[in-house]
Amino acid sequence: MKIAIDAMGGDNAPKEIVLGVMKAAAQYKDVEFLLFGDEVKINEYLADKTRITIVHTDEKIESDDEPVRAVKRKKRASMVLAAQAVKDGEADACISAGNTGALMATGLFVVGRIKGIDRPALAPTLPTVTGKGFVMLDLGANSDAKPEHLLQFGLMGSVYAENVRKIEKPRVALLNIGTEEAKGNDLTKRAFELMKNQKAYHFVGNVEARDLMMDVADVIVTDGFTGNMVLKSIEGTAGAFFSLMKMSLLNGFKNKIAASFLKKDLMELKAKMDYSEYGGACLFGVQAPVIKAHGSSNANGIFTTIRQARDMVEKQVVETIKSEVASGHLRAEAEEANQGGTNNE
Repeated sequence: MKIAIDAMGGDNAPKEIVLGVMKAAAQYKDVEFLLFGDEVKINEYLADKTRITIVHTDEKIESDDEPVRAVKRKKRASMVLAAQAVKDGEADACISAGNTGALMATGLFVVGRIKGIDRPALAPTLPTVTGKGFVMLDLGANSDAKPEHLLQFGLMGSVYAENVRKIEKPRVALLNIGTEEAKGNDLTKRAFELMKNQKAYHFVGNVEARDLMMDVADVIVTDGFTGNMVLKSIEGTAGAFFSLMKMSLLNGFKNKIAASFLKKDLMELKAKMDYSEYGGACLFGVQAPVIKAHGSSNANGIFTTIRQARDMVEKQVVETIKSEVASGHLRAEAEEANQGGTNNE
């Protein structure tokens, strides 16, 4: 197995990227790594080159680059070359902690979309109070969506949850403003009908945003605009909560003593709330595993993302999605449900 890594993407590149790769190389003897980036800078942190190959390039996509334009103009960028290696069959998956929009464009234009999947979806695994976590998609690959897209998102998320997260019969839910079937706008009402009538995965109905972290489902489906706002809200709320707690615990002598006893428990709680511990965000709907690591990933964050990519390749997640889509079950059921809705009207 070979995994292509954009060594220059992210806030802590290339140091943390390289250190994460070295940690993964030491543990996973069945994986080879292709590192794309500045060879001199990469070598500063590369103590062991066992099963690691560097592909030198001076070009990289910056965080403030316009995604599509950068991908088209910077053909020798480390991110683009990593994706091209997957396209050419030189690697089985690619990872980058760089510009999210550029990676999505790279996945779509370079790696290519799966036939039968109308839109790709960006899907991280987010924390729950139980520590189990849930997959949520789409979180920003598409601002708009059609009911058929949400139907497909459910399939892709279910395949991933079952094969990589090892959840038997994953519960797939639709994010909505209420749990009742008749709730929501036109998109969610029509998507509900499609998801309710399919047999490819286990649909459990609507869920509300306030219950997302209470382990109500293993896969949550929504459009990219809503999903991205939910993600940012969770990040902001978690950050504000820990800031307020820190201020409270450090305010006064008694509180500081209490904080010293609670430090270990609080650190464990913070780790449980850190979704980067689950790996990166998968770009589902493209021809091979493409994973976006968190922009501020440290070595451990890169390591968990590599583990995630390895699992996706080993469990043939993309091939399973292709097979399910090729079966035609989803499209046939979508067309049947739409015809039924038209007749009812």
